[in-house]
Amino acid sequence: MSTRTTKSSPAAAAVATHRLPSYLDPNHLGPWGTYLQQVDRVAPYLGPLSRWVETLKRPKRALIVDVPIELDNGTIAHFEGYRVQHNVSRGPGKGGVRFHQDVTLSEVMALAAWMSVKNAAVNVPYGGAKGGIRVDPRNLTKGELERLTRRYTSEIGIIIGPNKDIPAPDVNTNEKVMAWMMDTYSMNTGATATGVVTGKPVDMGGSLGRREATGRGVFTVGSEAARQIGLPIEGARVAVQGFGNVGGIAGKLFAEAGALVVAVQDHSGGVANDKGLNVPKLLEHVAKTGGVAGFRGAESITSTEFWSCKCDIMIPAALEGQINKQNASKIKAKMVIEGANGPTTPEADDILQDKGVLVVPDVIANAGGVTVSYFEWVQDFSSFFWSEDEINQRLIKIMKDAFDGVWNTAQQHKVSLRTATFIVACTRILTARDLRGLYP
Repeated sequence: MSTRTTKSSPAAAAVATHRLPSYLDPNHLGPWGTYLQQVDRVAPYLGPLSRWVETLKRPKRALIVDVPIELDNGTIAHFEGYRVQHNVSRGPGKGGVRFHQDVTLSEVMALAAWMSVKNAAVNVPYGGAKGGIRVDPRNLTKGELERLTRRYTSEIGIIIGPNKDIPAPDVNTNEKVMAWMMDTYSMNTGATATGVVTGKPVDMGGSLGRREATGRGVFTVGSEAARQIGLPIEGARVAVQGFGNVGGIAGKLFAEAGALVVAVQDHSGGVANDKGLNVPKLLEHVAKTGGVAGFRGAESITSTEFWSCKCDIMIPAALEGQINKQNASKIKAKMVIEGANGPTTPEADDILQDKGVLVVPDVIANAGGVTVSYFEWVQDFSSFFWSEDEINQRLIKIMKDAFDGVWNTAQQHKVSLRTATFIVACTRILTARDLRGLYP
């Protein structure tokens, strides 16, 4: 058998040379692929700004770092960390840091991009960024966790700063982790820099109301959306996935407004009570045990039973990709309010829209956290701090105004709230890009 060698044409070679890497491929599975599909849906509505649309599809900067630490037993362990700055046309990067065993570059890129959209949607002067370490923090002692945090902060210190990129808490990180990050950055730069992170303890320049802000934003925007579709909150049946700072606070506020929280699911399992769960007691149970499983006064339910439960409002407040083409058709809710980042895949979005379910997207629904992070950053710069009532009033006003703008855009273009949010946000991002031009 003879072998024949074919020479590639210059054109074919050029195509091969410029082929996108897998993490930039819209057909590549993962959160980044989901985000790229969302950008493609908004592109037709950008008008003359569409010439800049590729800006949205490429992170400005992605840093991958090795994070070695000495464990308590004297051995050395290595962890992979990331910090991605998606876009900084409107201001410094802003976004959380998560410690999770499933963290990937695709995920962090997508989360950074969604932060760009989220910040622009509520019109705070930030770009989008995100960070993470692939680690299960439950396997670390407190000392190991501190060493991991400090080493990671030192590794990404070359690109963060109060005017460059401001991290914040996310999955499995909290105000203590932010205190370690702030101290490490300050020690490395030789001056106390409270504004380098947000979500810090109040005694270190943190803001009142920050811990509850994301959940409060979910409740505020969800209430506005319910008003628009004529769904009374009092008596409404609510199901919540994830019962931490976001889902727990949102569930508590809905219950206080007269809604019935009938089902809750988290990493430990699911619980339900058709007459309504006792939310304050459930929050106490979660604080003591780490999950909702085993809560008295409720029956255990499976994941399948959770997604198909009878409810008016469903709040996915855990991780991305939870509502997908396998379970979207089972959802009976009239409205889905996304407390988590990217919890609904594009295929599931289409299924829910065909079913007449209103989806209030993450990029507007859970923007309360970054809004109060902005308040914290401003307070740190001015060294003048506001009362919690003032913070909550400002937050509610910004969230309501942002939602009204998104709702009006959706009605004008006859598109989903997600596409409308992207239209509003991407227009602001690309307008800034266009006005700034290219340098050099």
